[in-house]
Amino acid sequence: MHIKLVQESILAEREVLLNHELYSHIKHVDDLTVFLENHIYAVWDFMSLLKALQRSLTCVTVPWFASASPDVRYLINEIVLAEESDLYIDGRRLSHFEMYLDAMETAGANTSGITAFIATLQAGKPVLEAIQESNLAPLVKDFLTFTFQLIEKGNLHEIAAAFTFGREDLIPGMFHAILKQLKINFPATDLSKLTYYFDRHIELDGEEHGPLALRMVQELCGDDAQKWDEVIQVSKQALQVRCGLWDAVLGQLKVNNGAH
Repeated sequence: MHIKLVQESILAEREVLLNHELYSHIKHVDDLTVFLENHIYAVWDFMSLLKALQRSLTCVTVPWFASASPDVRYLINEIVLAEESDLYIDGRRLSHFEMYLDAMETAGANTSGITAFIATLQAGKPVLEAIQESNLAPLVKDFLTFTFQLIEKGNLHEIAAAFTFGREDLIPGMFHAILKQLKINFPATDLSKLTYYFDRHIELDGEEHGPLALRMVQELCGDDAQKWDEVIQVSKQALQVRCGLWDAVLGQLKVNNGAH
């Protein structure tokens, strides 16, 4: 019942994303590369949401102790396994982030932005500072800032809300919309690696990870009305900043195409 109420409360934000104008504007290879070069940041920061949950809901310290919920523990470990070491189209074991980078390179997109950003973090720059000092569009910065501020300051059920309703429960429908347009607009282009990535997420999140993530939120919130209110609030915010990310890409496409 609680889950249904959350889904009803965020329906408007979900519909905006599932029917976003961006998808129909990815018509040419240049459009696709702009999309990929921005979307990669969402592919990357998803892992930090997941790792924040893994840190709190499983045991990643020594000595080891059994964490409180075996079902939630299974969910997190199952998703980490797939996200960090899934089977790629060519038989290799790669993280989904590495798959996306490879698909970007195959499609002719520039990966230097995301790799330089990550190198800055690996050199010790705090993530929120790195985001603000980057050359990313303001709405992309807002998207990333939301994620890492939530990880830093949010309650566990709020992080789970962003992970579940802003990502896992959303992705199958959203990726299906993207994939549909790619097949329409690029019928003669080899996007097999990219479509493999999208298809894999549609399969995993729709059939396995999404339903398990919903159970995780249910277990974390129980019958606490305040927690459920906070889940709705954070879920709305997560969807709104995702829409902002899409708005940023759309704006870049319109500027680029207007200049041709």
